Amino acid sequence: MASVTQSSMSVASLSTQSLVPRARISNPSSVSLSIKGRSFPSIVSQPRGPRSHVTCAAKPETVQKVCDVVRKQLAVPEDKPVTGESKFSALGADSLDTVEIVMGLEEVFGITVEEESSQSITTVEEAADMIDKLLEKKA
Repeated sequence: MASVTQSSMSVASLSTQSLVPRARISNPSSVSLSIKGRSFPSIVSQPRGPRSHVTCAAKPETVQKVCDVVRKQLAVPEDKPVTGESKFSALGADSLDTVEIVMGLEEVFGITVEEESSQSITTVEEAADMIDKLLEKKA
């Protein structure tokens, strides 16, 4: 979507003929503008990726171990990927499954997770980040 605005021109000093711009839209991502035979540079929209991208701060080996625990606890088939971005709910976990995942993580990593923290975990990345923080405090 493109828009053309007049910000510094005085409308009273222009004739009505000059106020009629000619715009040519060659495709939805490009707009050309010409007023009284004067052409202006085309406005081209650029494709954008997601507005925010969250990266996992946890170590890759921690993420992999969490993926393994989640796959085991939820009996996720081998052909279904479990990655850092995987949400427990998308893998079929309910609140009881999430508690079991946290218990499995506590056993594998030798940590203790507070109940408040365990209720806020919804993805593999969140679990891995929390585990790395707990392991740093423990060391």
